[in-house]
Amino acid sequence: MAVTSEELGSQDIKKLLIKQAVPSSIGILFMSVNILIDTIFVGQWIGSLAIAALTVVLPITFLISSLGMAIGVGGGSVLSRALGSNDREKAKHVFGNQIMMTFILSMVFSVLGLIFSEQMLLLFGAKGAIMKPAREFFIPIIISVPFLALCMMGNNIIRAEGKAKFAMVAMIIPAFVNIALDIIFIKLMNLGVFGAALATSISYFMCFVFVLWFFVYKSELQLNARHLKFQTHILKEITELSFVTFSRQGVVSILAIILNHTLYFYGGEHSITVYGIISRMLMFALFPILGITQGFLPIAGYNYGAKNTKRVHESVIVSIKYSAILATIIFVAILFFAQSVVSVFTNDPKVIAETPNALRWVFAASPIIAIQLIGAAYFQAAGKAKKALLLTLTKQGFFLIPLVLILPHFLGIFGVWIAFPIADVLSTLITAYFLKKEMNIKPITTTDGLL
Repeated sequence: MAVTSEELGSQDIKKLLIKQAVPSSIGILFMSVNILIDTIFVGQWIGSLAIAALTVVLPITFLISSLGMAIGVGGGSVLSRALGSNDREKAKHVFGNQIMMTFILSMVFSVLGLIFSEQMLLLFGAKGAIMKPAREFFIPIIISVPFLALCMMGNNIIRAEGKAKFAMVAMIIPAFVNIALDIIFIKLMNLGVFGAALATSISYFMCFVFVLWFFVYKSELQLNARHLKFQTHILKEITELSFVTFSRQGVVSILAIILNHTLYFYGGEHSITVYGIISRMLMFALFPILGITQGFLPIAGYNYGAKNTKRVHESVIVSIKYSAILATIIFVAILFFAQSVVSVFTNDPKVIAETPNALRWVFAASPIIAIQLIGAAYFQAAGKAKKALLLTLTKQGFFLIPLVLILPHFLGIFGVWIAFPIADVLSTLITAYFLKKEMNIKPITTTDGLL
């Protein structure tokens, strides 16, 4: 049974978190399995070079589509607090402004991506033999990115309403569509990388159809034309918090550029394939922690808007506790089964030899990342844009990028892999400091969101 927005402020936190996090986790699991199987099909049916091509292209498309995710998360925080303070008219205006922002921005950036496709692919590391399959994959995907952006925005609003099960279905649909079409286009019709791109593009559109259906027939936020009109103060609120998420994705894209060029320099095309496998495993293996983080956001945002300090603090503690237990189990599994995992993706002996140890190092600090993820999410849910931005950028921006640039000069390709756990530890320490300081503040005042 779906949770209503009012229940976010009244149900037991542990039960509520489970109700919100389990559907979110299942949705992320299916999305991760989709990307994972897509990579396995591409690696086994086309070749390891095609995995490298996907590793180059996906950061570009996710950068553009993350405009929708950023607007969804940032606006979702504003919307959750509006619902918490029982201001439904503001919540509708927020949602209407989010739709228009996402549509306009994603269309503009998609057109620019088409115009400058060659330059973008080169920038993101499509060197040597990688360029041809990267180009085949890029064009169909970039055309479908506005649909993906609207899906990512809408999915966050569905969760902000407390309808986590519908958000889960929105993530499951493209997974099934993509896997089925992969088999048809790649295996049966032998369309290669273009077939993989076509399958992914159609899956994005089908997700959009479901999200549109939800907001027309199931949502509490029934809009009319006036809600779509831009309002300056609402745009300002959405933009400040959306900038946090988009900055994170922007830094992730910059990291992808640096990683792809560094990996190519020190290890060639096969090292980019290695990271392609690892990046897919990061999303797949950590799905329950990401699900808890997404489930936590509307709970914290609603109760912050209702000025219920006790429930906000309890939601932080419970979310960190559950996430830490799950992350530890995941790390132990990776430690023992890395070799078996890698052999599923490819038969390339170079990739199979290098990937297991690299995978173990990248996951080495995963038991402590719960503090980092929930801590940054708390400040975003509370509307504290500056602190949220600082903590969001610590891992990739302040630590991982400099470490990836410096360590390989002394340690070669191993320097890239060891940079990940070092960045995790440092960013977790900083997040823990700010979060501990915040949790000692008892009252929630009306000016907190400005700090």
